[in-house]
Amino acid sequence: MKMTPLVSVLMTSYNREKYIAASIESVLASTYSNFELIIVDDGSSDRTVEIARGYELKDPRIKLYINEKNLGDYYNRNKAASYAKGKYIKYVDSDDLIYPHGLKVMVRCMEMYPEAAIGFTGLLNQEERPFPFLLQPKEAYEYHFFKRTLFDTGPTGLIFVTEKFREIGGFSGKRYVGDLEINLKLAARFPVVKMYASLVFWQQHEGQEFVIGQNSTGYLELELPVVSSELTKKECPLPASQCERIIKYYRKVSARRLIRIALIKRNPSLALTIFKKLSLRSSDLANAIFFMKKKY
Repeated sequence: MKMTPLVSVLMTSYNREKYIAASIESVLASTYSNFELIIVDDGSSDRTVEIARGYELKDPRIKLYINEKNLGDYYNRNKAASYAKGKYIKYVDSDDLIYPHGLKVMVRCMEMYPEAAIGFTGLLNQEERPFPFLLQPKEAYEYHFFKRTLFDTGPTGLIFVTEKFREIGGFSGKRYVGDLEINLKLAARFPVVKMYASLVFWQQHEGQEFVIGQNSTGYLELELPVVSSELTKKECPLPASQCERIIKYYRKVSARRLIRIALIKRNPSLALTIFKKLSLRSSDLANAIFFMKKKY
């Protein structure tokens, strides 16, 4: 009798011939074996599909799907999730790696806290208490905004409960900030698990969405609207006074970055366009100039 996998490992790809073999190998090297590996290619024009197909032919746990048209990063993640059969969804991007023990540890941590919707692994091991630990919605928000960052963890550093991922509709499709957005949404509604660090290897390189977003104005244009939107929803677990201070800080940071674009990069027209798009005010500029060191 064929067992239903407990974990659906999802790998989306687009022109990743340089990296995808190593990513697949890292999943197959997992000490945890009750998984399926779903690869969804978004119309690659290089050898990505050929490489992935070779692994599919050798391992029955691997299924390769090819989109008829390019969906884009987060919509393709949703497409991959639609094929998932497991209780948990674990993204491993086609240019990242998961360490042999990573999947086993993540599953064990999630099974310890069945009420949680999502688990986070990060880069730092130092904490005030031993891993893993559960954070209720208000605790998770306070952790992210007032202690250490949490919600900016990308999909390779996350593990989702499939039912709860689908309950909120998966990713919205927003470019660059889709992970931040879904983390905020889930953490507002369900407890989350902070797991051991260094379970995955997140790789940075040219052509990566994160690098493109950092080198452009992508994050600048999208982060403030997402944070403001989630902090003003009724589901937000923080009191309104705290939310107002956080949003004020994000507006100040955005204004500071626009000042740099105008003065250092010498592109005042772009800065003005984004300034208007974000509905910033002169008071945000003043705060950016005179009160930048004050956080909240």
